[in-house]
Amino acid sequence: MTSYRIHTVDTAPEGAKQPLMLLQEAFGFVPNGAGLMANSPALLSTFFSAFGHFRGSGTFGPDERQVLLLSNAVANGCAWAVAFHSLEALADGVEPAVVDALRRGELPADPRMAALSATTRAFIGKRGHLDDADVTAFTAAGFTEGQLFEVIAGAAISTMTNYAANVARPPLEPPVRPYAWTEGHWGGV
Repeated sequence: MTSYRIHTVDTAPEGAKQPLMLLQEAFGFVPNGAGLMANSPALLSTFFSAFGHFRGSGTFGPDERQVLLLSNAVANGCAWAVAFHSLEALADGVEPAVVDALRRGELPADPRMAALSATTRAFIGKRGHLDDADVTAFTAAGFTEGQLFEVIAGAAISTMTNYAANVARPPLEPPVRPYAWTEGHWGGV
């Protein structure tokens, strides 16, 4: 198997240093998914810009963003991203029972979070071909049609990190290790 370099701020190509530096300041470490994407400054810069818009001008709250991103990670079978977003979800106020359900590939009991998770998983599973029932369930939970398009942004952002991590299978960072996940073996939080 090929070994992929996980860059730090010091080892990253010039075009990837600034995003990694900002991520290190935000998390206290460079997430391995970002360190991998730094092998392509174009990928890392695209991800960083898209995530900045998703977070900065999007209308989902921090907990909703994490439910969306964790649902995507599970749907894409990305062990690194499931562990990372489990940590982040809990830090952003997502209830442990919701995180546990998502990690098992189930819908949480909370109706709003269940609708958000179901919609993001439907986007991935149906390659964007949602039917009327998918859209109705999403809007009936109190989300807007505009937020339906924000789910697309979240799925696109997740695809970048999930696919990079699925290709390279990075190790988990020390703060993320307690949330290790293997597809089919959820490991509660």
